Order: sequence, then structure tokens, then C-alpha cells
Amino acid sequence: MANLSCRCGEVKLTVEGPHIASVECLCSSCQTAAQTLEALPGAAPVLDNKGATPFVMHRKDRIAIVAGQDNLKAHRLSDDAGTRRVVATCCNTPVFMELKDGHWLSLYAALWPEADRPAIEMRTMTGTRKDLPTDVPNLKTHSLAFYGRLFGAWARMGFRNPQIADNGELHAGQ
Repeated sequence: MANLSCRCGEVKLTVEGPHIASVECLCSSCQTAAQTLEALPGAAPVLDNKGATPFVMHRKDRIAIVAGQDNLKAHRLSDDAGTRRVVATCCNTPVFMELKDGHWLSLYAALWPEADRPAIEMRTMTGTRKDLPTDVPNLKTHSLAFYGRLFGAWARMGFRNPQIADNGELHAGQ
């Protein structure tokens, strides 16, 4: 089990079991959202030196918010966005990204102490970028193997989709 928290420690969560995947996402939505979240007062960097957002993907049924739920606010890039990025407003720490109707959460990798952070397994949505290291697969889009991991996790969950609540909207950058 991993005990994680926002930077100030007000929001605490536990994560059990193995992760689905540890990725760096280079899609334009993650880059735009990261720039907005990085601009919040006192916020730490979200993007790494490649312009990627590092995530550790976990099944929702293996994540529990154990303290600070009232500090969680959702940021959407638009009113009809299919994703929400949830931030601990006590210290403006991004906590997770959730795809609408997804059975997993993409936890921001910075929640883990660097020594305990799962190693990156792949980069996704790299498009035509040729300047990325070749230490892990650089997927132009999402691969069949990537979707296979997600489907396998969902099957092991009994095809359930637990809900993870936030405490309203974060109106950042508007």
C-alpha cells in the first residue's frame, strides 16, 4: 500500500495493489491543463523537461481519499470536457486526472516521493515528436497493448466504475 498526500499534507490518499501503467502523456490537453495548474498560486511544476505529464494509473477501487476531501476541486478545460483534473486547493497540488466514465484514475506521479515513484513504462500521445529519449516506448497514440491493460483492469474489477467525488469546480485560468 502507498500512502500519498498533497504537498502540504492536508489531502491524503491510499493506493493498494499494482498500478495499471506508469506513463508520461504528451497530448495537447494534458499540456494545456498542466500550464494552467502550474500558474495557480504556489503550485509546483506539472510538466517534466520533455513537456510531458507523468501519471501513475490505478484502478479506482484501489484508491481511497482518507483526509482532505473538502479540498478537492475539479478543473475542466471546457464545460463539456471529457476529463477532469482534480486539485488539492490547500496547496494547489494536482492529485488526479479522470476520463469521463473511466474505471481508473491517472494519479499525478509527483504525489509519490521520487525514490518510491513507479518507473515510467511508456510515453503516450507523442505524435510526430522525434526528440524524445528511447528508454521506453514512445507511442504516437494509444496502443492496443495500452487499451489491453485498461480492459484487463476493468475485467478484474468486475466491470464496475466506482465514483470518486470532488468538492466543486476550480475556476483556474478563466
